[in-house]
Amino acid sequence: MSSNVLAKFLSDSLNDLKGKGLYNVIDPLESANGPVIKIAGRELVNLSSNNYLGLATDSRLKDSAIKAIQTYGVGSGAVRTINGTLELHIELEDKLASFKQTEAAIAYQSGFNCNMAAISAIMDQHDAILSDELNHASIIDGCRLSRAKIIRYNHSDMEDLRTKAKEAIESGLYNKVMVITDGVFSMDGDIAKLPEIVKIAEEFDLISYVDDAHGSGVLGKGAGTVKHFGLSDRVDLQIGTLSKAIGVVGGYVAGKKELIDWLKVRSRPFLFSTSLTPADVAASIQAIDILIKSDELNKKLWENADYLKAGLEKLGFDIGKSETPITPCIIGDEVKTQEFSTRLYEEGVYAKSIVFPTVPRGTGRVRNMPSAAHTKEMLDKALSIYEKVGKELAIITD
Repeated sequence: MSSNVLAKFLSDSLNDLKGKGLYNVIDPLESANGPVIKIAGRELVNLSSNNYLGLATDSRLKDSAIKAIQTYGVGSGAVRTINGTLELHIELEDKLASFKQTEAAIAYQSGFNCNMAAISAIMDQHDAILSDELNHASIIDGCRLSRAKIIRYNHSDMEDLRTKAKEAIESGLYNKVMVITDGVFSMDGDIAKLPEIVKIAEEFDLISYVDDAHGSGVLGKGAGTVKHFGLSDRVDLQIGTLSKAIGVVGGYVAGKKELIDWLKVRSRPFLFSTSLTPADVAASIQAIDILIKSDELNKKLWENADYLKAGLEKLGFDIGKSETPITPCIIGDEVKTQEFSTRLYEEGVYAKSIVFPTVPRGTGRVRNMPSAAHTKEMLDKALSIYEKVGKELAIITD
């Protein structure tokens, strides 16, 4: 017989979320995750995907994946340290290191795994981590797993970071101190102040750690936020994902060779989880090759992003202070945010609502993610629907 305590907890908790407008309904796709998607028999302009460059549906990646399956099978069959390392894994890691301008790189099963793996392999209970208050959940969980003292600093507040770095170092309580930040913050689209962060890290001998999940493929002509600022040789750990702009799945850490050697013998997801599939690795290699050879997709992404931003701003929407293609329409109230997203869906635009706990209470927003694969006609259709629904719900006025 199942537990009554569990049943009551789940029922009460789910009803509470639904009553507050915080319950998320998952919509299964009946199509590929491209610029237009099909859900429940309806076609919608897709503004909710992280597929920034449109590579998730690129024929070159699909051909590479199929060839890899025919050669190596559908799974790698083991963890990397036993016999789950294919020659493809080594090729991918070499390309990633070259792309990120570091000595070496290591691939993981997801970007989330990267943060769980790298932070806990380097930091422990005798250390401290300075973490931006708006860092991604995977960073927060990785910090907790490390058992290090977590010291949050105000979002992109360099004065606060410097004060807390000085206090941590001068306290003499910690063997090592790390400063960790997202490169691009995924809910607001702003960019970390990396030049200032690196300067503070060098002043106090902090370990510098940048999670560039939303910067890789987007900034620095595709190489990421660290390259964007010309800091490739001054950041200790660069974390990236293969599941957003790269269009596949997985993640990686790039840095000095000794760092990567250490992660290969001490990071638990690498040691205890079956490695990336041949198809995923081959498709990722193809994507990196495309980005190395041409910045055409990157330019198209920014062209579309600028077009959508300008259109939404002209209509009167609050798009915050985004510096990247991530374009929030900030509504505020959670229930109204959910209603706005639902009405967009009914009119033909798929743009999911983002509410607490992903963002602070009272800052609900619909987050728009334009891609290189969108056409102007698609974006114009989306803007027309935004105008109609925005006026209907009194979010914008004439």
